[in-house]
Amino acid sequence: MSTDARPLLVFFGAARSGPARRMESLVAHIARKERDRLRVAAVDIDKQPELAKRFRVTTVPTLVLVKDKRVVGRLDGRVSAPRIEALLAEHLDDDDDGDDELAA
Repeated sequence: MSTDARPLLVFFGAARSGPARRMESLVAHIARKERDRLRVAAVDIDKQPELAKRFRVTTVPTLVLVKDKRVVGRLDGRVSAPRIEALLAEHLDDDDDGDDELAA
């Protein structure tokens, strides 16, 4: 069991899916960019169909955001970076240390 408190973005795809393959680099970029605030896992639905069923994945690609062991967001189908960032924004902790409030 992981004790990592960062939210988990699960990328459901399949090698046979062109849209999912095209989204892989975008998801990898977000994983690098948000590595201190977000965990990212990739699941091939053909290799792990039981996991895809558990998360009710019917379309690939699908992104599922899990926080505190609960699904808090999802995006079905091929989506843009701004849509993914909007999904993440409300669930990721800020990087700052609160000094902005002191500057006011």
